[in-house]
Order: sequence, then C-alpha cells, then structure tokens
Amino acid sequence: MSNIVIVGTQWGDEGKGKIVDLLAEYADVVVRFQGGNNAGHTMVVNGEQFISHLVPSGILQGKTCVIGNGMVVDPNVLLEEIDYLQAKGIDVGPDKLKISERAHVIMPYHKQIDLAREKKKGDKKIGTTGRGIGPSYEDKAARRGIRFSELRDAQDFQEAVVSNLIEKNFYLEHFLSDETVSPDAVIAEYMKYIERLKPYLADVSVFIEQAIKSNLQVLFEGAQGTHLDIDHGTYPFVTSSTCVSGNACSGAGVGPKVISGILGIVKAYTTRVGAGPFPTELFDDVGEKIQKKGAEFGATTGRRRRCGWLDMVILRNAVRLNSLTGLAITKLDVLGGMETLNICIGYEYKGKRIDNFPASLNVLAGCKPILETIPGWVEDISPIRKYDDLPQFAKDYLNRIEALAETPIQIVSVGPSRDETIMLDNPFL
Repeated sequence: MSNIVIVGTQWGDEGKGKIVDLLAEYADVVVRFQGGNNAGHTMVVNGEQFISHLVPSGILQGKTCVIGNGMVVDPNVLLEEIDYLQAKGIDVGPDKLKISERAHVIMPYHKQIDLAREKKKGDKKIGTTGRGIGPSYEDKAARRGIRFSELRDAQDFQEAVVSNLIEKNFYLEHFLSDETVSPDAVIAEYMKYIERLKPYLADVSVFIEQAIKSNLQVLFEGAQGTHLDIDHGTYPFVTSSTCVSGNACSGAGVGPKVISGILGIVKAYTTRVGAGPFPTELFDDVGEKIQKKGAEFGATTGRRRRCGWLDMVILRNAVRLNSLTGLAITKLDVLGGMETLNICIGYEYKGKRIDNFPASLNVLAGCKPILETIPGWVEDISPIRKYDDLPQFAKDYLNRIEALAETPIQIVSVGPSRDETIMLDNPFL
C-alpha cells in the first residue's frame, strides 16, 4: 500500500487541487496538513468548477478527508464550505470529514489584526490575504492559541478569549489605531460554531494510524508552494506555516516511515501572487498572453498572478527540500502556440552565476535569469491523452524539465478537467 505526499514546488497555484482530486480516486483517506483558508484549490469535474479552501480536495471523490493539527481553521469559513459542498450534493458529514482536536482556531481578533497591520504598513505591506492566518500561527507559537479541544469546553474557551483580548485590544487600539473586539460577542458567535462542529472532532493521528494499519492508502495534501514556506521561502513574503513535505508528518501526526512517495506539482511556467522578488517574471505581451490563456487569478483572493518562464533554480530547490520522487507538470497546454520557449537554468548576480536559491531577498532581487531557449509547438494539446501523441517539441520540453530536475515526470496535465490528464506513472500503483 502507498501513502503519498503532494506538495507545490513554486509559489503556490501550481494546480495541486486538480492533482489531489485526480489521485484521490486511488486513496482511501486524504489529509491536509498545513495552512488555512488562505489557500484555494480549484477542481473542474464534468464541466463544473469547485473551489475548496479548507476541506481537502478528495471530498469530491467521496473519500474520508482529514483537517490536520498543522492547520489553522476559521470555523465560520469551514461551515460555509461544508454547506456549499453539501448544496452541490457532496457528502461532507462527520463520517467523511474529521477535524483534529489539536488544530488551532482562527479568531475574529486574528483577522482584525491581520488587516490593521497591512493598512499600517502601507507600501511596505507583505500582501497577506487578511484572513488571520499569520496572527493565529503567532498565538500558537506563543502558546496562547485556542485549539478545538479548548473550544469544546465552554468555560476554558471563555477564559481564554477574555484573557487574550486584554492584550489584543490594547494592541489594536493603542498601536494599530483600530477598533477593539468584544469578548462577549466572540464567545456567543463561536459557541454556535462548536455545536455544529463537535461531531467532526477527532484524534486524527490515531485515526490515520488505524487507517494505515488497515492497509488503506493515504494522500497527504499540501496547500501553499515550497517557496512560500516560512523557513525555506522568500521570507518575509511567505505564508506562516511549513509547506514542505517534512511537515506532512508533523502536521498530520504520523511518523516519516509511513510515507512512500512525494509528488511535486510544477506549473509548466511560473506564477506568483503578491509581492516579492520573481527573477523570471515577464512584463511583455508574452507574460500577458500566458496570464490570460492560463486564467491566472488567485482562487482565494481573485488577485492577478504575475507570470514568468519556468524557473529550474526554484524547482531544483524544491526537489531537494521535499525529497521529491516524482513530478506532475500542469498547464502544459497554456504554452501551446508559441514558436519558442525559455527555461531559466540559473541566475546571474553581479557577473557571477548562481545555481542555488539564495536566502537574501536583496540578492534574489538582483538576480537575472540565465535562459535556455528551445522550440515551442503550435498545436492544441488539450485533447491529447497519450504521451506518444504529444508534439515532439512538447515532449522535448518535458524531457528537458525531467533532465534538469533529475526527477521523473509521472503526470502531465493538459487542461483543468479531471480527464484532461496524461498519466505516465501512477504513484499509488
């Protein structure tokens, strides 16, 4: 039996939702292990689009889904998502969705602080989604966060809210010059949420262990991409959690020996939402064409994604950080119709070549991409379902990625729908 981790290799938006949805057919349990509703996974099934922010993508395949302890959860958003999916005829009952009682809860003051900080920073803002993710992880690290296990105990929860708001309201009023938060209003609101969510709470570490011992297959689903990782990404233009494959164990409550494969999702070009250095970014009509053809808008924020050539420096970095055993290339169809394509094979910084991803943002901002040009293809490849039927130049592009990454390509996506996929080597089989 196989237990597979899926991670993004770039700055997110690689198409993880589609690949998770695709591979969930072969899994029994799908686990999300980090992040919050600052991520959005878009899936297209039978022509209908579904967007999930917290519930793992495997829910569309009728699989048991798990929200791990490594996540931070806005209960209002989660309930809205449950209602949204159920209205579309998808079973999201307690038998199909498990929430870790150790997962931390996003509170109203987290969101208010998030937005007020960005406003105060002005032009120096980080580009947060304003959903309270960072402040919630801050409280977790400072050991003053509220978990679902505390939320289910009314007295413990009320005491924690009152205690936390003494500090939060002082900070909101006197430093951020913002409105304060009423503890009574928060308590009343969240008591309603927990009544609906109590049946979903579980010790998910034990649940996953029992599933593996029963020879069930588990898929671990990452949210943001590797280069939004708080340790290894373009800090401080990162998310507030660990996005690399190693966190699948910590964020779900399993040991590393249960993992049998790690699949990295790679968009056939590179995109980025928000601020931060982006060496291969295109500012010409080619970038505009990719942005429009690829419908590059954030699933969570709706923000326009910046577009650029495929960057092998960050892909090789992701291969190393995640111990990738395979790659899934997405949106290859978007590059159709171009006479030539470029691949970034390294950076030039002050006259010297850099092959490894620099930690310094000042260095990264000063890097120029070293581009390798290869022929493109004019054909529409979206109807193709067999690798051998791809145009030779499309195969050459894939072969070059595989060689530079030193990692085999297992899946090629040629469109947003589940069936618009070429499966070369199913990691579950």
